[in-house]
Amino acid sequence: MLIAGFPAGAWGTNCYLVAPAAGEECVIIDPGHQAAPGVEEAVRKHRLKPVAVVLTHGHIDHVASVVPVCGAHDVPAWIHPDDRYMMSDPEKGIGRAIGMPLMGELTVGEPADVKELADGAELDLAGLRLTVAHAPGHTKGSVTFGLPEAADIPPVFFSGDLLFAGSVGRTDLPGGDTADLLDSLARVCLPLDDSTVVLSGHGPQTTIGQERATNPYLRQVAADRQGRGAADAPRRGM
Repeated sequence: MLIAGFPAGAWGTNCYLVAPAAGEECVIIDPGHQAAPGVEEAVRKHRLKPVAVVLTHGHIDHVASVVPVCGAHDVPAWIHPDDRYMMSDPEKGIGRAIGMPLMGELTVGEPADVKELADGAELDLAGLRLTVAHAPGHTKGSVTFGLPEAADIPPVFFSGDLLFAGSVGRTDLPGGDTADLLDSLARVCLPLDDSTVVLSGHGPQTTIGQERATNPYLRQVAADRQGRGAADAPRRGM
């Protein structure tokens, strides 16, 4: 399997191109602010044919290059319906103070073909099977994408802005909610195998095992779940 990733734009948002191998079809994950040149460079370098753009959420730093990338390759964009509005009106999703300095250089709006993601869906794209999990908390429509173990790599988890190495996504932007984010961590991340590689929206690669041991947020939800399990266990009479 080929995974080509690079940070782009003012926020250093990670964009990924995923394919079974070089020279084959690929999926593009989160082409954000100023990502289009990096996408085209990776396409040329690895001789890839994009067939779809898939988005972990609708914030401008993850979707700002969707229109030019989809237009250049005549491919659809997939996004959760709760975040779809942000492609055309990014200020509502990220706030005026953050969004306005960049608005003059952005091509906002929807690409010609938009498809909506659903929790639990399996997307068969480019010879890959991406499992979608709705993971609200950073935004209402945040999702993650999972890839099963392949011959040459362990399972891969594209976490967007749900889980980073040592941290989690912020919840102070419109649509953010701390309780939802912690619930998503417990429901979506905790069941994953320790070997699962985490490729997040920002920062370096990590694994679920590393985060289970060191990430204070994941440790918190694990402890809370363990405590609830103990509290719910049947008690023996004296």
